[in-house]
Amino acid sequence: MSEHPDCALVRRGYEAFGNGDMETMSTLLTADAIHHVPGSNPLSGHHKGRENVLDLYRRLGEETKGTFQVDLESVLADGRGHVMSFHTVRADRGDRGIEIRQGLFFTIIGHKITDIDQCTADIDEEDVFWS
Repeated sequence: MSEHPDCALVRRGYEAFGNGDMETMSTLLTADAIHHVPGSNPLSGHHKGRENVLDLYRRLGEETKGTFQVDLESVLADGRGHVMSFHTVRADRGDRGIEIRQGLFFTIIGHKITDIDQCTADIDEEDVFWS
């Protein structure tokens, strides 16, 4: 069985992110893409527009001095332009470390990502880590 094209798109995004390839990432997002980050920390909120989303991704690396890693576990599609992914994040920031499960809910239109809703296993833990 071949993988659904929407799942393949999300996997390409994870691979580009893992390689720090923001050029490829930019080709996967619409100009008006939004990434929603939960919680009450400096990274929380609605990052609107391709460049702001890419800036968020760059900041994850900068804030953790390159230790931010994502291990993709699974990618699921509904065949109607929605994909869910599940992964584990590991990172260090100052004297803090984090290992936490997260999920992303993608909306895909015209073979590009338009919206990303981020979910986490523990919002409070993430707020402490990023604050």
